[in-house]
Amino acid sequence: MGPGAIAPAREAGRNRLKGSDVVIGEVSKSFDTFRVLNNVSLEIKKGEFFSLLGPSGCGKTTLLRIIAGFEQPDCGVVTFDGQDVVSVPPNRRQANTVFQNYALFPHLSVFENVAFSLRLKKAPKSEVESKVGEYLRLVQLESHAHKKPNQLSGGQKQRVAIARALINEPRVLLLDEPLSALDAKLRQHMLIELDEIHDKIGITFIYVTHDQQEALSVSDRLAVMNQGDVLQVGTPHEIYESPATDFVARFIGETNLFDATVVSVEKMNRDWVEYMIELDIPELGRIKVTTVDEVRTGQTVSFTIRPEKIVITTDRPATKREDINLFQGMVDEPIYSGFQTKFYVKVMQKTIIRVIKQHANYSDEGPAIKWKDTVFLSWSADDGYIVEVKN
Repeated sequence: MGPGAIAPAREAGRNRLKGSDVVIGEVSKSFDTFRVLNNVSLEIKKGEFFSLLGPSGCGKTTLLRIIAGFEQPDCGVVTFDGQDVVSVPPNRRQANTVFQNYALFPHLSVFENVAFSLRLKKAPKSEVESKVGEYLRLVQLESHAHKKPNQLSGGQKQRVAIARALINEPRVLLLDEPLSALDAKLRQHMLIELDEIHDKIGITFIYVTHDQQEALSVSDRLAVMNQGDVLQVGTPHEIYESPATDFVARFIGETNLFDATVVSVEKMNRDWVEYMIELDIPELGRIKVTTVDEVRTGQTVSFTIRPEKIVITTDRPATKREDINLFQGMVDEPIYSGFQTKFYVKVMQKTIIRVIKQHANYSDEGPAIKWKDTVFLSWSADDGYIVEVKN
């Protein structure tokens, strides 16, 4: 999975998937003259934790509301397990939604908030007590059953909302920025809990967020959206390491991104097709990068190198490998944040390259790198990536 991934721990839940396959086919939506979704198509697998990721206004919440049935698409289809549900009302879709503002009933206890839908169905008292107890245990709130929402923390309120959504045993749980009202530490804690709940119940989760780290942490796969379009769908690793567009490269984590011209293309003698490309970057000079995609001499491309993949040293590296890119620069600004230091390094007297140095061990960090120090930046051709071919 991607950086900081939590998701690989879910194999236990894989054996008892209860969710639905959800397919969105060429869905478009406009409000007045504003086009919110442009022929969006997605396939979400049964039992998958799938995230819709993008900046505010990109259309992700509108798409979630269309899946839930709260909005009607102008055109296109939404299917659950092959059945078109566009004309099916929200309460009959086998999908429940968790909202960012919790939407709890303030006058009801935690128990009665979770029991509300069962009471509407006139479920027997014994069933209500049994199922509410089960779902309060799932979200670790059984000792708070008698409390009112105003007696709970933000994280506890969100867990009540999740239990209330799950007690109807939906096949799809829709989560609309459910952690955005929480502080950073509580948000990380709730992410882990949310991931564990998903593992236990095995249904399909569709999660809307604008937070890249949240999406990378919990998703099996994610779709990156912008201005009503889906730009890329893939695993967190695929999205982070192999962004499909300049926007995805910039939006997912930090990166150094440059326009470049292809100077030479050399096919490498390996067991698979791969090319060693030499690029000319006006702000930087010549660099080498490997790729499996065919490019031609003279083409304009986008090149990216992630800050954590660049090695920064005060001494010139001794390596003579031809696939190592090496530049000399000056530290324009170091920013220390405990587990890492971010350096803004000025190369060629004008170009700023961001470098992240992780602090793994105190004893082997070497000389401290300070403001105005002369440094050397190096990275392997395999660590860079050609994002887009422009022409």
